[in-house]
Amino acid sequence: MSVEVESPLRGSVERPLRVAIVGAGPSGFYAAASLVGRRDLRVEVTLLDRLPTPYGLVRGGVAPDHGKIKRVERVYARTAGHERVRYLGNVHVGQDLPVGELHTRFDAVIYATGAEHGKAMGIPGEDLEGVHSAAEFVFWYNGHPDYTDRVYALDEADRAVVVGNGNVAVDVARVLCRSTAELAETDMPAHALARLERSTLSEVLMLGRRGPAQAAFTPKEARELGQLVGVDVVVDPEEMVRDPATAAWLASGADVREAQKNLTVLDDLAARSRDDTARSLRMAFRVSPIAFEGQDGRLTHVVLRRNVLRFRDGRVRPEATEETWRLPTQFAFTAIGYRSSPIPGVPFRDDWGVIPNQGGRVWDRDRDEPVDGLYVVGWAKRGPSGLIGTNKADSIATVNHLIEDLAGKSGAALEGGDLADVVRAHGGRPVSWGEWERLDAEEQRRGREAGKPREKLVDVGEMLAFLDAP
Repeated sequence: MSVEVESPLRGSVERPLRVAIVGAGPSGFYAAASLVGRRDLRVEVTLLDRLPTPYGLVRGGVAPDHGKIKRVERVYARTAGHERVRYLGNVHVGQDLPVGELHTRFDAVIYATGAEHGKAMGIPGEDLEGVHSAAEFVFWYNGHPDYTDRVYALDEADRAVVVGNGNVAVDVARVLCRSTAELAETDMPAHALARLERSTLSEVLMLGRRGPAQAAFTPKEARELGQLVGVDVVVDPEEMVRDPATAAWLASGADVREAQKNLTVLDDLAARSRDDTARSLRMAFRVSPIAFEGQDGRLTHVVLRRNVLRFRDGRVRPEATEETWRLPTQFAFTAIGYRSSPIPGVPFRDDWGVIPNQGGRVWDRDRDEPVDGLYVVGWAKRGPSGLIGTNKADSIATVNHLIEDLAGKSGAALEGGDLADVVRAHGGRPVSWGEWERLDAEEQRRGREAGKPREKLVDVGEMLAFLDAP
């Protein structure tokens, strides 16, 4: 059955513009809000997510001890409650809903699928037990259903290495070091708390391939590390001596305000007296892992290489030296970035790990032209960069291009029928916004019993059983 069209594609009461957004994380919600907030459109938006639960990285990526950041969920909930927005969770596009069938039911489809997978380093030994991407560890301690079965034998380790010094690396290091008494007051799920409670780690080492001035964490994150209770944060004073490349960069006229703030924080940490009785968090700079070594398939050492910094083309770049050494460790968490996953039937750049696009218009590279009606926002569009708020302007920019593309068009006939019925016909079980609100209320109820904001439901089967119970 098709819907007959008698009105322009900008929409009317009789024939609204119909847009699907695949991915109910920050960029998806910002795109939805931008669409329904425009007075020149009559639009209906359907938000789809692979999980029953919305909010994407706000729920599954923001560290549990950063609860204030998660308050943005209230803004997204208001968007979901808009009369012209519909949410369908637990819908795996490409499986429960073939891409072709999705595209025939909407005037435009916006992909907001994010970037869930950690980038590989491509060095020997990366497949050893004990070497993990920071991405999967973050999802594990946040209760992402795909990762709750991971086992981290932290009770058999005394040192963990975190490769990278961006905000994700800082989150991982902080969670590994923070007391479980503090974490028990957050929304960290029970399985992660129990494992961290048994941790025997005495040292966590963060590795940065460039110098302190080029660290990718924010000054706020750096200050927070220095405030950890019962943790000895160690920065070698010799690391803080400004090398010639860094001195040239700081004097080059580049915007170095964040770097200067970081240096101030790190200088203060380097001047602290040591506390040998506490768990230590060490920051090392100008060093890169070049191999992981193990015994019986289990990580035992990381091989490190010293870097020297060079200032070229306005940037400070690391250059390898001949100095290498082996460091015993039982865990390594690689935090060097994220990449998206391909969706069958949607263009994908495997080398970049993103959906190819120009300004958010999905691009057919073979034909060198946009794919009509397909758009992308967020990390699937630009790669893993920026903070949660960065996605707002990014999504608005894509929506503006979508609106530009409507000029001179009239709505084509669309396949009819309720989308939830289509999903069910393919064996899926869609979850409505009202059902998510029931799950949300149940998580908060369980949380109150445990003295925390919520106790997350972390198994999709358990979520559906709760919803389907009489």
